Amino acid sequence: MTQAPDTTARRALADDVPADALLTVTGATLSFGQVRALKGVAMHARRGEVTAIVGDNGAGKSTLIRCISGVHRPDSGEITFDGRPVSFRSPEDAREAGIETVHQNLALVEDLTVWQNLFLNRELTRGFGPFQVLDRKAMRKEASSMVASLAVNVPAVTSRVRRLSGGQRQAVSICRAAGFTSKLIIMDEPTAALGVQETARVEQLIERLRDEGHAILLISHNFAQVLKLSDAVWVMRAGRCVAGRRTAETNGDEIVALITGARAGDTTEND
Repeated sequence: MTQAPDTTARRALADDVPADALLTVTGATLSFGQVRALKGVAMHARRGEVTAIVGDNGAGKSTLIRCISGVHRPDSGEITFDGRPVSFRSPEDAREAGIETVHQNLALVEDLTVWQNLFLNRELTRGFGPFQVLDRKAMRKEASSMVASLAVNVPAVTSRVRRLSGGQRQAVSICRAAGFTSKLIIMDEPTAALGVQETARVEQLIERLRDEGHAILLISHNFAQVLKLSDAVWVMRAGRCVAGRRTAETNGDEIVALITGARAGDTTEND
């Protein structure tokens, strides 16, 4: 591959937060005992774009997204979402703000149906006062509408999850994340366990979500996928976000060099 041009515009991604940024992380730190998992991380994600986060194992990618999604609270620094500083106490707080996460293990209940998984902890009820019952008919109808709107390849919303393929399960998890007024969808290795055809379907679903205006935060070890899907890419190494690039202005060689440290990043890395 040819070396990407070292342009001022490309360097500016790591330094200047655009006006249309939906998510901004500034100076985030987090320690677990003596282990410093995050060391002053700064990054941002724009509305209506796929923003990738890449790095070697242990670079801090998962810890960062857990801070964004409310699993962890940073020791210091600031997270701004949709124009205001946030400090989520739980994943439920993040979901209420419009941040949904598709975890690598999917977090689906195999013995429940598709529609039951879509509405898990979001059940629709009907009745009066304390006399409430589950509105199963409304949830099945809404689930069918959600699946149809995303063209998800699922046999029927009444199918039990254990009968679905890996790609279909991933599609259900993504559908659940996208179906409830989410502004930002975090996807952690969404195609790591899928075959070629199922990976292609999930990638098409990601592109469709972006086209509909969702912001996607994509964590992936698949550089070809990152270069194909993302609009911007952030490189993490040893708990730091060392570089940010517009994807069109970088390439696989530069990303690998930034991950390994063979090429210096945009930030000072001394403790």
